[in-house]
Amino acid sequence: MTVGHDLVVLGDANPDVIVRGAPEVLAFGQVEQLVAGARLTLGGSGALVAHGASRLGLRTAFIGLVGADRAGDLVLGMLSDGGVDISGVTRAPDVDTAMTVIFVRPDGDRAMLTFPGALSTFGLEHIDTGILEHARHVHAASMFLQPRLMAVLASVLDDARRAGAVTSVDTNDDPSGRWTLDREVLLPVVDYLLPNEREAVTLAFGPSTGDDARAAARSLASFGPRVVVKCGAAGAFAVDVDQSVQRAELEEPALELVDAVGAGDTFDAGFIAGLAEGLDLWGALRLAVAAGAWSIRGVGGAEGQPDRVEATRLAEQVRLAED
Repeated sequence: MTVGHDLVVLGDANPDVIVRGAPEVLAFGQVEQLVAGARLTLGGSGALVAHGASRLGLRTAFIGLVGADRAGDLVLGMLSDGGVDISGVTRAPDVDTAMTVIFVRPDGDRAMLTFPGALSTFGLEHIDTGILEHARHVHAASMFLQPRLMAVLASVLDDARRAGAVTSVDTNDDPSGRWTLDREVLLPVVDYLLPNEREAVTLAFGPSTGDDARAAARSLASFGPRVVVKCGAAGAFAVDVDQSVQRAELEEPALELVDAVGAGDTFDAGFIAGLAEGLDLWGALRLAVAAGAWSIRGVGGAEGQPDRVEATRLAEQVRLAED
């Protein structure tokens, strides 16, 4: 009997260059400005979810596309060192690995510049269906950065569900601003949709709207998935299939913020780990909030990710309330 993975992630992997204490405005004209700190670390929502889930004890595989370059070496080395199976990653000699530069202000807000590189060409031919066939859970991330993956994602997730897997998607941001999503095709094959508040509103109602995130989540849930919405320091809330809503929030004292980069991805990893452990929607939500909160204690998306004991202990301080 073939033993599969607890989680297989389809998505993006790239180095992150994190610049802390960035100025409000970059000074061009060859002006040199000093910053408070800088770090080269693992990036890409998909890669961070895979790394975080492995840290939480899941047997995890990552499927993606990187270049045959030093950036690709770095990313795959970090994933492998984190216990992630990278046998499903394709290395292409004719493309460059994606890369993101993140400017973090003293108040924690950040701006990101991403070169998509190999992400633009990641498609069905790069997906090892043999790995997917035996997965307990299949998660897809950053679909707007990967248009060829977006085009086949509904079919891939449908096949995964037919093989017995639970499915989840975190779309992340759409740098193009178009937010083109065929909700009627994709969402019925997604068991859990994991946006933040702004993403939920935009996915439901389009850009430049002032609608409420709860109304957006209920609208998205009407297509089939349970919708789990990340609310930053305010925790998260989830909409179940019966449209019931509960919020989860960490009790005081809050953890000291060092760096919130990748906290949403670690949240996703915590949520998936909770499901894998047999927790219901609300139990998985508590573990997700704990994992995301714990991750802000370290610089970069991967370095602050908790292990299972740390996340479980902090989850005891997460309270649930009807919303």
